[in-house]
Amino acid sequence: MPQSLTLRPALARLPLQRSGLRIEALPEGTVLHLLAPVGSGPAGLTAELGASGLSLRPVSPGQWFAVGDAVLSNTARAALAARLKPAAEVVDQSHGRVRIALSGPMATRVLAKGTAADLSLTAFPIHHATTTLIGHIAAHLTRIAEDRFELIVLRGFAESQWEDLDRMSAEFG
Repeated sequence: MPQSLTLRPALARLPLQRSGLRIEALPEGTVLHLLAPVGSGPAGLTAELGASGLSLRPVSPGQWFAVGDAVLSNTARAALAARLKPAAEVVDQSHGRVRIALSGPMATRVLAKGTAADLSLTAFPIHHATTTLIGHIAAHLTRIAEDRFELIVLRGFAESQWEDLDRMSAEFG
């Protein structure tokens, strides 16, 4: 008799609401790592990803994360990968990455406690992203809006990252 898998979220936490801050675990949807030749831009990828409900986040030269709240089926993911070739290779990271959102006027102050990245709006504008340490954990950080950030962390570090964010935001409690 075949065993059935029980899928559980890596970060099953209720949103944390503080004065001027909200921290929430985002749906474990889709995280695809796209790899293209260095020097190639995302222009050819954006339309295909948008049609699939995914947004593009820069990682490094020739690399991006394509993220979305919905889970792509194996068939949809394979079809997307086929459409993106030869512009980019697609590596599914959905099973290994967790997304956390911080929003509100205190989000920048909380994150500034854990990272050396300059998070001022002029240095880190909307849609800008970087890979940085937040506390002791490597995270991919994207500014989604003026007062909203999204972190992508490895699944095994999600609970620790949440606890760090909880501690860093305690003064706003």
